[in-house]
Amino acid sequence: TDHFSEWCSTSAAGTRLRARCAKNGVEVFTTIITSQESSEGWFALINRHPPGQQQVPIYGLYQRSQSALGDMFMLPFDYESALRFESARLLRLRVGTMDLKIAAICLAHAATLLSRNAGDFTKVPGLQFENWLD
Repeated sequence: TDHFSEWCSTSAAGTRLRARCAKNGVEVFTTIITSQESSEGWFALINRHPPGQQQVPIYGLYQRSQSALGDMFMLPFDYESALRFESARLLRLRVGTMDLKIAAICLAHAATLLSRNAGDFTKVPGLQFENWLD
């Protein structure tokens, strides 16, 4: 989710990430879980502000995020992903549920995950992940 957030932002890290993907011809995708987490975060932020003008810039950023999601291929949480998720849970890896679902999707689709969260994702056997932000 951290790489997706930067992808959507105008930050220096986001600019570098988009440039690196373009330069290397990387197929950019996201997961349905990332979409869920992103939307939940935006809803929480929107709801912390009184209805009206204070929400306008937040809705603008949320719309940018939704547009980015629409431009990316979205990997599903399908039955293979669910099986991988359930198997990983039996290992008691001490990884958050949403992170484990993202990992399971990547495993099921033989995809490399981009994340800063090495603390959790190194615990998932067989998961390929890289950090392109730091």
